[in-house]
Amino acid sequence: MKIVVRGANWIGDAVMTISALRRLRGIYPDASISLHTRPWAEGVFRDADFIDAIIPIEGRGSVRSVIDQSRLLREQNFDLAILFPNSFESALVARLARIPTRLGYATEQRGFLLTDKLAVPSWKNERHESKYYLNLINSLSRDSDSPEEPTLQVSNERRSEARDDLATSGVQEGRKVIGIGAGSTNSLAKRWPAASFARLADLLSSVEDADIVFLGNENEADVSRSVIEASQEAHIDLTGKTDLGSATAILSELDLFISNDMGLAHIAAAVGTPTIVIFGPTYENTTRPLGPRVEIIREPVDCSPCMLRECPIDHRCMTRITPERVFESASKMLETQAE
Repeated sequence: MKIVVRGANWIGDAVMTISALRRLRGIYPDASISLHTRPWAEGVFRDADFIDAIIPIEGRGSVRSVIDQSRLLREQNFDLAILFPNSFESALVARLARIPTRLGYATEQRGFLLTDKLAVPSWKNERHESKYYLNLINSLSRDSDSPEEPTLQVSNERRSEARDDLATSGVQEGRKVIGIGAGSTNSLAKRWPAASFARLADLLSSVEDADIVFLGNENEADVSRSVIEASQEAHIDLTGKTDLGSATAILSELDLFISNDMGLAHIAAAVGTPTIVIFGPTYENTTRPLGPRVEIIREPVDCSPCMLRECPIDHRCMTRITPERVFESASKMLETQAE
């Protein structure tokens, strides 16, 4: 049996599909499972043992892209298509590819393009997003057993390369290595103030004897730079200097990762790195990273979660979280890890 899964469009969402993909492998252990997804996702799923191939999606939103994608899938003669995104386009591609069975949620008036469609569950905005993807896969089997938390493998070779990259960047042997994600691609409101990150980085560097490494994509380079410029200590800036595959491997080698609500936090948790995430305007109950060593820090205020991308008032959900509070949590997590 040949199965193609249309992957999620954002890094955090992609990680939140892992439990569903593992469940799919459990239902069809002998099937060939391909992930049809954005090119960046290869860096996340490169060593995954629950898929057999990655088919990159080239282009987006155009008629030519839809035709090219459907032709590519049609040539591979898939038996089943599973659509994680809710978009009309993803269903249209699967239909034009003449895949006999097409499973997805009946959203965006695309139900007529699907052979097997599910209604969006009433609990959609109350349970973790990973359950939404898992619900789709569980419709294929009466047995609903599934892994509760997403886990990702990173090969020993990639880990070794990450250690070399960190050493080349200035990480000193024998010191703890702590990563910081000070950005967030699609929301200014999700960003903890640069001055707070600077104070935290300095505390971790001086008190915990740690090298601090800033990570993120090229669009987040300015915010990392502003944090480092506000710091009293010297820190290492790899923001925008790694692809997602290299960043994933580096995350697996850290002693701790601290960030805003962002995709890298999901990856860090999935590869087993202790992770602290600072939440403000978004819902941690539905979109938090999952894992046994994940801590969420938030300040309860009346206007949060608001889901706004820019705060219209004083950003109190984030500014009231002090660097000392996050440092205390980080120190406890590092102590527990050492024990």
